[in-house]
Amino acid sequence: MKIALDAMGGDHAPDVNVDGAIEAARELGISTMLVGQKERIEPLLRARGAAGLPIEIVDASEVIGMDESPVEAVRKKRDSSLRVCARLVKSGSAVAMVSAGNTGATLAAAKLVIGTVAGVDRPALASILPNPRGFAILLDVGANVTVKSTHLREFAVMGHFYSQIILGHENPRIGLMSIGEEEGKGNDLVREAFVVLKETGLNFIGNCEGRDVFGGTVDVIVTDGFTGNVILKVSESLAEMIKGVLKEELVRTPVRKLGALLSRGAFTGLMARLDYSEYGGAPLLGLKGGCIVCHGRSSPKAIKNAIRVARDFVAAGIPEKVAEKIADLHRKEEAYEKTGGEEPSRKMEQPKPA
Repeated sequence: MKIALDAMGGDHAPDVNVDGAIEAARELGISTMLVGQKERIEPLLRARGAAGLPIEIVDASEVIGMDESPVEAVRKKRDSSLRVCARLVKSGSAVAMVSAGNTGATLAAAKLVIGTVAGVDRPALASILPNPRGFAILLDVGANVTVKSTHLREFAVMGHFYSQIILGHENPRIGLMSIGEEEGKGNDLVREAFVVLKETGLNFIGNCEGRDVFGGTVDVIVTDGFTGNVILKVSESLAEMIKGVLKEELVRTPVRKLGALLSRGAFTGLMARLDYSEYGGAPLLGLKGGCIVCHGRSSPKAIKNAIRVARDFVAAGIPEKVAEKIADLHRKEEAYEKTGGEEPSRKMEQPKPA
């Protein structure tokens, strides 16, 4: 399986993308298509001794900048590295694309060129967050600033299967982000979505609050892209602050230095769980192919892990499973409407473990 990597995307492109592709090839054996300006990519590969690795260059003459209007740039720059990546997935030459470039443009290119699965109106970005029990999925984290309750239902279905297949949660607990646990709490959107999510047949446990994000009480957190993005950015900032303060405090006195030395393994594990680069990037759920969106400041390690996530995402058949279950949900709804609210139920069959 080949992964199309936007070599020109990100704050430190193309260097970090080339390095990430090389690490993915050497450490994981993953084949990568570096998409971008060949005259800039080729010397970097040569300088790093990448000959013989499963890496090929796909030339793309244009680059979409981080500050460009996403939709307009994707439409005008048809030979941009982002759009070429999407075309490679669309044609089947690559199974997924990865980009640390302009997020809005990545989403636009993926939706416009790759397309969404039938029944999905809004693809959602899903981010993995650590908690005491392992990991939880938060979606949407930025693809859809404004949504309807039906979109949140789609997010819940897609999040369920991503959590089940990728994270191994047999029957993921799904929570709706609100300002209180009670059913009547939240704005109009949340109250309406609460009713809708109860009818999906998923393991919907009700509203969750900010304290539940890292509490381990929920496996899938459903919210709009505005709220989700704020949660994600605050979480990343807090993690960076914790790591920085911890490093300072551990070397403040000789006794602490000794304690830190003796506890090095524990601190290394903590740092890894708080390090966003370990998780690579956020998958865009609901597409006909794979798309992983990375931080603009991604390191080679983050790019390597994003390539790994893209491979695992497609190998697990996430796009096909999402399409199947969304179609099942809509079939049940149509049957429900035709019977005037009588059986058959519009609930999905209780999902089976992957």
